[in-house]
Amino acid sequence: MTGDSEDPNDETQYHLEVGPEDVADAALLPGDPDRLETITDQWDDSTEVARHREYRTVTGRADDVPISACSTGIGSPSAAIAVEELARVGVGTVIRVGSCGGIQPETDVGDLVITSGAVRQEGTSDEYVRSDYPATASHEVVTALIAAAERLDYEYHVGVTMSADSFYAGQGRPGFGGFEAAGSETLLEELREVNVLNVEMEASAILTLANVYGLRAGAVCSVYADRTSGEFRTTGDDRAAETATLAVKLLAAMDDRVAASDADRWHPGLSIE
Repeated sequence: MTGDSEDPNDETQYHLEVGPEDVADAALLPGDPDRLETITDQWDDSTEVARHREYRTVTGRADDVPISACSTGIGSPSAAIAVEELARVGVGTVIRVGSCGGIQPETDVGDLVITSGAVRQEGTSDEYVRSDYPATASHEVVTALIAAAERLDYEYHVGVTMSADSFYAGQGRPGFGGFEAAGSETLLEELREVNVLNVEMEASAILTLANVYGLRAGAVCSVYADRTSGEFRTTGDDRAAETATLAVKLLAAMDDRVAASDADRWHPGLSIE
């Protein structure tokens, strides 16, 4: 094992096809490439800088704060590639902006869920670190997302997310022909009992890799599926995008506060204003 990359290009990344000059310090990570327009509608300007496979990257400004967005496709393997390659070109903050299923009675369709930590029921992060390593969001990112949702007056919840590798069997849904994976009939109830709020497919890998690499990370997802009532609607993408964009602007303000103080990192005593 040499440790050398199979890609001879030292800067432009193999999958994302971006270099250091193409991205801002903070990047929003939707799964769906078509969701980028919903995100960039919240910005003052944007330019597509790369498109390859499921990865589509745009960079622009929101109130003079540089910001990027990069789609990750579905699932943790492709999301991990995005985090890897964004980190290699200088991105220091990543925020997943996605959709999810709410599994608690209070997580209604259209609500936002801000992830504080995640159950690692995906296999990608196991390739990086032992299974008892926690997938936790940056306290700064969580604070910025909460402050953004409050300022925008959006209904939101904060708590633990479960990330699965499967949309069907891994989230307690029947597979083709009514197939049911072992334990799927009790999965959601077991998660409810330990106060897990929602299920999706990328957050835990993003958070785990971010912690391993020293990045700031978080996640905000709109509830599409209410798994307690059976209601399903594709709604709230714009609220998640607006919340994440405002959070990036608040994080920039937090960084300015740290730079103007004697503190080593942001804390609530420094405020966000």
